[in-house]
Order: sequence, then structure tokens, then C-alpha cells
Amino acid sequence: MNKIFKLISLFCLLFNTLSFSYAEENFFNKGLKLYNDKKYEDALFMFERGIVFNPKDSNSYLYLAKIYNIQEDKTKEEKNLEATLLIDPDNEEAILMSMKVALERSNYSKVKELSNTFSKVCKKLCNENKEILKTLENIEPKNNES
Repeated sequence: MNKIFKLISLFCLLFNTLSFSYAEENFFNKGLKLYNDKKYEDALFMFERGIVFNPKDSNSYLYLAKIYNIQEDKTKEEKNLEATLLIDPDNEEAILMSMKVALERSNYSKVKELSNTFSKVCKKLCNENKEILKTLENIEPKNNES
């Protein structure tokens, strides 16, 4: 009887673990589909639900940041980018987005710092870094002339 109880307990534990994992992934996938369909409020809800099941899901934080960027809520965008980078420090998309936020806020030293990190980890978006640095070069001299 004791062996059957242990076996049932093990099965229940395994089932719960798998269902949580599926739910977490399912929330992200649903959120991604909604995001791609430009249903941002619904996508936001799905990404937040996914984070409840897995607080270390850097992709959900990244997409929340993208939604807040579209909604022009820089504070929430930045907060979610910070969470993304805390979990996944080499996430080039999050670094790039953070560079753009820092550039908009005229935080040029932060842009340079993020650019150094970005150049070490970039694989797909390397040209974007060059464009931001060009923009920074054009802004900084004007800033010094004032």
C-alpha cells in the first residue's frame, strides 16, 4: 500500500510540474501571437500571467517592454528591460532597446556602457549598435557647444 501511495504521489508531482511548464509556455506563445496580431492589451495580460508561473521568463519581460514602448510608457519599458537583462544579461535585443531609451533620456554615458556590452554579445543586430553610436557622435558635439 505504501509503494502505491508513493507512486501516486510521484505521478501527481510529475503531472503538476509538466502542467505548470506547459501553462507557462502556453501563456508566452498566446501572448506572442496576440502581440504579432497587434492586440497589445491582450498580449500584455498573457505575458504577465506567464511571469506569474515563471518569474524568470526573460522573453515575457522583453515583450512587455516592447508593448510599453509602443504605448510610450518609458518607465515601465525601462523596468521590464532591466528585468530582462537581470535574468539574461546577454540579451542583445534588450541591450539595444535600453541603449535607445538611454539615448532618448540623454544619458550618453549609459549608451556608451551598454554599447560596450552590446558589442561583446551581438550576433544578429550588430549594425544597430553602429547606427546608435553615429547618432551619439552627432549629438555629443552639439551638446558641448551649448
